[in-house]
Amino acid sequence: MQEKIVVMPEELSNRIAAGEVIERPSSIVKELVENSLDAGATDIFVELEGGGKRSVKVVDNGRGINRDDVALAFERHATSKIYTFEDMDNIISFGFRGEAIASIASISRIEILTRKKESLSGTRALVRGGRIEEIIDTGCPVGTSVFVSDIFYSTPARMKFLKGDTTEQTHCVDAMMRLALSNPGVKIRVVANGRTILNVPKTKNLSDRIALVFGEEFERHTLEIQGQGGDITLHGVISKPDRTRSNTKGQFYFINNRFIRDRLLNHSVITAYRRLIAPRRFPYVVLFVDMPASDVDINVHPSKMEVRFRNPSDIYSLIKDTLSGALSGISTVHTDFYKPSSGGKADEYKERIGDTLKRYTILSGVGKRVFDANLPDRSVKMASNASSGREDRQNLPTLFNEDDAPEGAVTFSSLKYLGQIADTYLVFSSTRALIIVDQHAAHERVLFEKLKMSMGGETHIQGLLFPEVVNLQPGRFDLLMNNVDMLKDVGLGMERYGENTILVKQIPAFLTGCNLEELISDVIEEIGDTGKAENIDETRDKILVLMACKGAVKANHKLTDPEIAALCEDLDSIPFAATCPHGRPLYSVLDMGDLEKMFKRR
Repeated sequence: MQEKIVVMPEELSNRIAAGEVIERPSSIVKELVENSLDAGATDIFVELEGGGKRSVKVVDNGRGINRDDVALAFERHATSKIYTFEDMDNIISFGFRGEAIASIASISRIEILTRKKESLSGTRALVRGGRIEEIIDTGCPVGTSVFVSDIFYSTPARMKFLKGDTTEQTHCVDAMMRLALSNPGVKIRVVANGRTILNVPKTKNLSDRIALVFGEEFERHTLEIQGQGGDITLHGVISKPDRTRSNTKGQFYFINNRFIRDRLLNHSVITAYRRLIAPRRFPYVVLFVDMPASDVDINVHPSKMEVRFRNPSDIYSLIKDTLSGALSGISTVHTDFYKPSSGGKADEYKERIGDTLKRYTILSGVGKRVFDANLPDRSVKMASNASSGREDRQNLPTLFNEDDAPEGAVTFSSLKYLGQIADTYLVFSSTRALIIVDQHAAHERVLFEKLKMSMGGETHIQGLLFPEVVNLQPGRFDLLMNNVDMLKDVGLGMERYGENTILVKQIPAFLTGCNLEELISDVIEEIGDTGKAENIDETRDKILVLMACKGAVKANHKLTDPEIAALCEDLDSIPFAATCPHGRPLYSVLDMGDLEKMFKRR
């Protein structure tokens, strides 16, 4: 290895900088559109080909660039946003580092057309690999048009890490949605492969823009909030507790109109919603924090999505207190299959639990043997066909072996049921051990295995008497429709129903009564996270796990003896019963040795 210190060639340093700024096509879209906004554009058009991997085009009606400045725009650290060190304390523009255009140019081919209002002609520039190949006068409208192609041609390794066209397109649309939310006075249109997927006109206020971006149905589930603390003001919308999703991708934070990601803000929101929503569910929020530019450092990372606050506790308290106050004014609405840890009885919750148990009966089958109510020892009885014969027992999964058990094998249905702890854990005993079963994990594993076994065969499908209309966010629609055949295989039947809208017509029987809008949202997230088409099996398994989790009986629910017997028989009938589909232990065994150690008998 050569240890001599050298100055990197400019081409190499530009590509390294590009790796920090340009992660994927959506980074290009973000940087170019932010430049358009800084140029005062009120009308922005974005065109994507191949999810942005083949080309990205951004057209605006902003101020344009002088001919003499066009060449400088492709130089690193060239900027029109800051001129002195003091300007760093009062940054109000999006782009100021002067790295974006140079970084994009170093890994692609760029064609730019631009004209200022006072100029008679415009300028056309062609740049490839960071080198300017041509600058000429040309006719063009006022504003700037940038066409980026051959993306990542000089860094093929980066291209290998990109996902499928639909997934990359979704990331691009997400970037545009964030910019659309924070700039209601700007008309934004996005076209992908010739089809308009986002089209929002100018609006006068945030609520109108949110309705256009997320749909009027979403607006009905939100609350407007406002707060102030010292020099910091807060406004935006938050979802009611009955509107949640499986991750934080529905949370949008803007500091001085700049979208950011910040754990502190995430935590303040979750704290405000504590005990109002189910664990591992997240609300939708669109929050705008306005504060003095000198109190926030946005120069932390080249992507400018991470910031540091001078007084983080002030922002945390303002968000938590404002949201808590707004949420305290509404009655708590519990999400599906969630029982609060405290509080009064909820008839609606009881009805949902009843539906869950009915769905469990449908999936388990009507021929299952259950507990005999007259048996004093409450022993779990095996189905007659499943346990009669030595040959059949050899094929059953086993918990562990006991010397005095038949054939040395211990199965769930051969255990003696002792009781339920906290309406969550089922306690069994054998001749030489104590077994504790997590009821949710057990039922989740059963449902998952049954769904897998039903693939390509008989599936318990429930057709909906009244098909449900579900509105999707722009970009999610294509992601879902591209996988509609796979979803049909797992029991979710749906079809196109207008722009960014689907009609759900059938679902697996055990999901009857489930919040379909929430389910579809979570399914889309699983598809988007997996990405490429070659991961179809992985995506299908993730969706099956999600559906099993939705349908499984939850913690804090009292199970009856027949239900426990049916669950044990199902556990014995599936090929793997050691963990839930997420990998958590399904049961724990305390044998005689463990018990003797616990009570100091050893």
